Amino acid sequence: MSDTLSFPLSGELVDGGHRLVQRVYYEDTDFSGLVYHARYLHFLERGRTDYLRCLGCEQSALVSIDEEGLVFVVHRMEIDFKAPARMDDILTVTTRTEKAGGAKMVLVQEIRRSETLLIAAKVIIAVINRSGRPRRLPDSIASSFNGS
Repeated sequence: MSDTLSFPLSGELVDGGHRLVQRVYYEDTDFSGLVYHARYLHFLERGRTDYLRCLGCEQSALVSIDEEGLVFVVHRMEIDFKAPARMDDILTVTTRTEKAGGAKMVLVQEIRRSETLLIAAKVIIAVINRSGRPRRLPDSIASSFNGS
């Protein structure tokens, strides 16, 4: 067995955003066999985290980027549930930047099964320091989000 993967583990940057492929496991479903609504938050979080990773912005390093530290926290999320996913479905989580600057970012995310839209989400991310106070997103980081 080869040690190399035939796909990128953290997804990939594509067309101004990020794409991550995930499988639905038994643990993601409820008694009906459908994905439990709160599990979609996990898929969306993985998409955002791997988007950052592919942009070279690992969250564990950002917290000590300078004397203030830099932390991203979800401030607001709007989710439209369009259709259900089931165990063993292969889902594609896409994430793209709508805005990055000042003390916030706005990310737009979708979860699809093939061409079928299952989830549409808009996520407003607050940029704070280690002490929990708002801080500006450094231009160098903002440009990586706006130019992806």
